Amino acid sequence: MNLLLARSDTLIPQRVPVLELQDLCIAYRSDGENRRVVHDVSFRLHAGEVLALVGESGSGKTTTAQAIIGLLAENGRRERGAIRLNGVDISQWSQRRLDTLRGVGISLIPQDPASSLNPVKTIGSQVAEILDIHRRLPRRERDARVIELLTRVGLSYPEQRVGQYPHELSGGMKQRVLIAIAVALQPALIIADEPTSALDVTVQKRILDLIDELRREYGTAVLLVTHDLAVAAERADRLLVLRHGRVQEQGKTSEVMRAPANAYTRQLFADAPALSAIPRIPPHQLSAAASIIQVEAVVKNFHLGDGEEVRAVDRVSFEVERGTTHALVGESGSGKTTLARILLGFQRPDAGTVLIDGINITHLKGEALRRFRQKIQLVYQNPFGSLDPSYTLFKIIEEPLRNFAPLAPAERRRRVEEIADRVALPLALLIRHPRELSGGQRQRVAIARALVLQPQILVLDEATSALDVTVQGQILRLLQHLQTEMGLTYVFISHDLATVRQISRSVSVLFKGRQVDYGPIADIFVNPGTAYTRELINAIPGRGGPFPPAQRLY
Repeated sequence: MNLLLARSDTLIPQRVPVLELQDLCIAYRSDGENRRVVHDVSFRLHAGEVLALVGESGSGKTTTAQAIIGLLAENGRRERGAIRLNGVDISQWSQRRLDTLRGVGISLIPQDPASSLNPVKTIGSQVAEILDIHRRLPRRERDARVIELLTRVGLSYPEQRVGQYPHELSGGMKQRVLIAIAVALQPALIIADEPTSALDVTVQKRILDLIDELRREYGTAVLLVTHDLAVAAERADRLLVLRHGRVQEQGKTSEVMRAPANAYTRQLFADAPALSAIPRIPPHQLSAAASIIQVEAVVKNFHLGDGEEVRAVDRVSFEVERGTTHALVGESGSGKTTLARILLGFQRPDAGTVLIDGINITHLKGEALRRFRQKIQLVYQNPFGSLDPSYTLFKIIEEPLRNFAPLAPAERRRRVEEIADRVALPLALLIRHPRELSGGQRQRVAIARALVLQPQILVLDEATSALDVTVQGQILRLLQHLQTEMGLTYVFISHDLATVRQISRSVSVLFKGRQVDYGPIADIFVNPGTAYTRELINAIPGRGGPFPPAQRLY
């Protein structure tokens, strides 16, 4: 048997790391020049161990992972350094030779389950493919193994799932299929590249629990690539912090968390909501007299055809005090986005009332509805997809003024520059296009565009979930500063309960269209009223991590 492909906990002595990187340097070739993006990265990973690579976008995490499995972009190349799997240097192997290794010696759990599965192949055929490539089992034995794998990763009704297509499965189900493919041949090493970043918090916990369970059972080493420090703190034995392609520090998770030696690492921890010691918003009692938003028994149904309909929002009621932040939390399909669209006047409820600053918006039409929308603006989740790539930043921020406010060009310019300054966007950037900006800068543009009409309310739809932890911290601080300075009211839609606790004063917990908990944030987190809310809170990564009790969220 080839010892390189054998399970590391059986045939390979424990003193030999499953994975070892020594002085790895990687560069990308662009415009005729090589630009180094990974600088002398070294680490070891042993059987049954979890090592987390953490850092912001551009830190070199994914490039390092791609180099290990031999999947660098065409313009990427290893300049020097060794990549050893069970003691064998594979850094100079050809793609053909690496193909014999992928799935057997090393497997990858990719970030986006939606784009990682073939939409025109059944689930069963995609799991069977790796068995066909490496094992060539008789068909009956192979099909039984596929069902066994889908059962092992906790997929419900596995016999039926084998004949389904990816679009028929939820995000969590698709991720389980990818894990089944990754563990099918019990590889020595699994690279998990942001495996839960697109999932709800409860689904995220189930997936991470599953990876951990399989790791213990098979003795597999796991390289966890993540920007989520709370996940890394809770799940990893050791941390390696990268910035600009260089190792800032590495060590046992408990030791790095308790006493980070590097200033950048300390800043990462300070910006991670789940690792914050104290909520930034103090507990506060709701006051109906000061409410700017009043939602009363709102119902919204959607017709599916053939006389069927689904109730997306089921008699939801809540109030939001002027100048505060109210969070809408819950899993996908809980009704958060539908409620937001009703608040914005994009959809009408089938029953109930919505009062914004005393105005019943459920009856507004035409010009009255258009004018109402100046009071309440939306900031989308994806700051790149929500900005017109052909517009300059100035034109993007100016556009709402052209639509709503008949102002002279000089006044429009003054308003645009004033709001850009308020969101700390350098005026020199206003001539640029969205593609020329970082994610944090794009989100500042989206916030400026929403604020240029001087609204009273912002609806923030997962407005920080696509950002790295350090950028997320910057945007959250900006939002809190703007709220204090301008008296803004926020409706904050999120599945990230750690962030919700940090910035919100009140919260509605939604489950399948119903509001199952509602009240001041401190009350709900300390004394949740339902089992579902308790499950959400318990699923927050980092709560059980190896850091001191004083740093924990609760």
